[in-house]
Amino acid sequence: MAKVETYTPTGSPIPIGPYSHIAKVGENITIGGVGGVDPETGTVAGEDTFSQARQILRNFDALLRSAGSDLDHVVHIQVFLKEMADFDEMNRAYVEVMGGTGRPARCWGCASCRNPTSGC
Repeated sequence: MAKVETYTPTGSPIPIGPYSHIAKVGENITIGGVGGVDPETGTVAGEDTFSQARQILRNFDALLRSAGSDLDHVVHIQVFLKEMADFDEMNRAYVEVMGGTGRPARCWGCASCRNPTSGC
């Protein structure tokens, strides 16, 4: 069985808990716990959903590149929103960074939603 490599690349946001940003087994890469923090400043990329979502995806890209991959090889993304009202702005950032076609599978959840099909 292949050994799991775990690490947080230099220059990436510092994890806020006891985990690594990258877990890699063979060619399979998992990214965990990346927020909308700009690694150059150490601060949140903006107050709005679009800026933070775009930064998260940029952080994903940098982490994947550190592991020898990129966003074109992503199979699945999980998205967690605080409010359903953030959905459109998150999608706008997602399309900007992930491109217009060939995007990966995605699931999402909303912390404040009781019934996501009705918009909360």
